Amino acid sequence: MIRLAASVAVSLLANAIALILATLFLSEMTLDGPGFIIAVVIYTATAALIEPLVRQIAVKNMAILGSTALVATLVSLIVTTILGDGLRISGLVTWVLAVVIVWLVALVARLLLPLVIFKKILREASNGN
Repeated sequence: MIRLAASVAVSLLANAIALILATLFLSEMTLDGPGFIIAVVIYTATAALIEPLVRQIAVKNMAILGSTALVATLVSLIVTTILGDGLRISGLVTWVLAVVIVWLVALVARLLLPLVIFKKILREASNGN
């Protein structure tokens, strides 16, 4: 249960960082302050539900097998903009760049955040305490 909670916390934080950085780089992508938390929760929940589904579809259609994470990111961003009012993206180029930036930043953050957040726990585990 603790591992699941830690995984959810890392995903929420990684996705928040990804959405913030994408917003900073893309002028036609905006995050509304009050709706920011709702947008992150909607995006994270949608990504968690959509990614396994997209992978299952990709197994049947080999053409998209390598791009399942990008497709899941696109679908998650679309759902987030429709269901919440905290995220707005306009323009085709902005959509494409948003997908790539959010995917890449979230990926890197998911890899690095556990090392930063759980550094003390990892250090104690390696020392045998």
